[in-house]
Amino acid sequence: MSLATDHGPLSGETPLNELTAKAVTSLDALLDIAAKRVAQKVRDGERISSAKMESEQRATHGLAWLATYVEALKQLDAYAKRLREAGKFGETEELIVRLGFAEYLAQVFGGIPMNQGEFVRLADLGITASEAANTQTPEIGELIATGNMPEIRARLASLIKDQEGSSTFGDTGLDETYEQIRDEMRRFAADKVAPYAHEWHLKNDYIPLEVIEQMAELGVFGLTIPEEYGGLGLGKESMCVVSEELSRAYIGVGSLGTRSEIAAELILGGGTDEQKAKWLPKIASGEVLPTAVFTEPNTGSDLASLKTRAVRDGDVWKVSGNKTWITHPVRADIMTLLARTNPDEPGYKGLSMFIAEKPRGSDEDPFPAKGMSGGEIEVLGYRGMKEYEIAFDGFEVAHENLLGGVEGQGFKQLMQTFEGARIQTAARALGVAQAALDVGLRYAQERVQFSKPLISFPRVSDKLAIMTAEIMIARQLTYFSAWEKDSGRRCDLEAGMAKLLGARVAWAAADNALQIHGGNGFALEYPVSRLLCDARILNIFEGAAEIQAQVIARRVLETRG
Repeated sequence: MSLATDHGPLSGETPLNELTAKAVTSLDALLDIAAKRVAQKVRDGERISSAKMESEQRATHGLAWLATYVEALKQLDAYAKRLREAGKFGETEELIVRLGFAEYLAQVFGGIPMNQGEFVRLADLGITASEAANTQTPEIGELIATGNMPEIRARLASLIKDQEGSSTFGDTGLDETYEQIRDEMRRFAADKVAPYAHEWHLKNDYIPLEVIEQMAELGVFGLTIPEEYGGLGLGKESMCVVSEELSRAYIGVGSLGTRSEIAAELILGGGTDEQKAKWLPKIASGEVLPTAVFTEPNTGSDLASLKTRAVRDGDVWKVSGNKTWITHPVRADIMTLLARTNPDEPGYKGLSMFIAEKPRGSDEDPFPAKGMSGGEIEVLGYRGMKEYEIAFDGFEVAHENLLGGVEGQGFKQLMQTFEGARIQTAARALGVAQAALDVGLRYAQERVQFSKPLISFPRVSDKLAIMTAEIMIARQLTYFSAWEKDSGRRCDLEAGMAKLLGARVAWAAADNALQIHGGNGFALEYPVSRLLCDARILNIFEGAAEIQAQVIARRVLETRG
């Protein structure tokens, strides 16, 4: 029996859709005030000062998190509206919306966790107590008071218990085509990946080439490559669904497509006609496996400081320098390689991008290429592809493989891939979070303590309910960023928000799932131990959370401050 319906709220007379719509409007006004107050701290005349943004990181990064919450709740409200119109807004979906709004609104006014130990409060953003009180309208008050009650959390936990084995808990809001793609990927992952993933992780084994070949047959590597180049010609929305389901089985498998996605987007956006015709069909078919070679020791996210040099010598470029945190380089056939071709140009201007060919290696001989060597970086999680540090010493790249045939465009070309990469990372985070919810729910039902299953204890069922709501919030924000990208609109802000929130949600879900397992969660034999390790990297790669918040804050200040 439903605890609440859209036409009969738990308390009060205002329907849920009116409450959430008015709450979103109030939050949007609050964000405007916050942006203006933070702008006063970081402006130098008419321009935003990078130095002041850095010195005011708590305020600027807090603004990014507030903006992310506002957009997330806006998309959760839009999700509920679409489902109502389609006649699909059932009890599970309503409880997710109620609980999601209640919890995130309470955090906005009480403290948003940027991580486990850092909370941003409205006062940090220059919002006075009276302004916060004025923003907390009766509608927001009702949502907070009635949406996170013990009865709602218990009922939601009960509903997902009955739906165990479903593709997701709650309707995703996608159409049938994408749900068919989800079902196909889930069947493949359940058969070919999930039963073996934990063993691959524990042994630090490569994902078998047979699995990669089967992924290629399913079209995973050519999802967003145009049909004229042998791809499926689908959008980022399909990439989200595929990445989520594959990562739900094993993040390494879900991440294999990332390298193909980045390489294809680089070549589509910046390559010559000849480069597109040569490489895109091979990437789409899986004949060629790419890897991204950008990061260097001691530079991290500071790509303007890259030192790896490429010097032209006739028909080749000779590359020298060091790269690090290179994923799946041994078995890759090409490297999208960022190097400095003009040492006289400072910062980003002297960087160029190459499509560098290399032979496949093995554990015994990882880099059988002249002028290239490297060593493995042992990692906690995110295994299956292996991470390497690579040294180049006169490594040769054909001049015809200079991307676009022009120098000095490398960083600009790379920037064009950031939106897609962050959307895909957010989708991978959803997969890891959903996997954590899956194993946490299963263990909570199977494990008996004090003569009853763990799920009978409120602190356990509460965790499962909150995980369910947060995953759906992050999912809708991720889907929205993909829709924006597919519509040809700029979405670096939304993609960054989806990645920022998704990574935190994945870590929280994995941590909570391990807590539900108790001591067994700390044992390597339980898959939840792998999920915790895999979730941790999501807050670091494709833009660490702090860098991501800085980028989001600047965009918010530019548009609202």
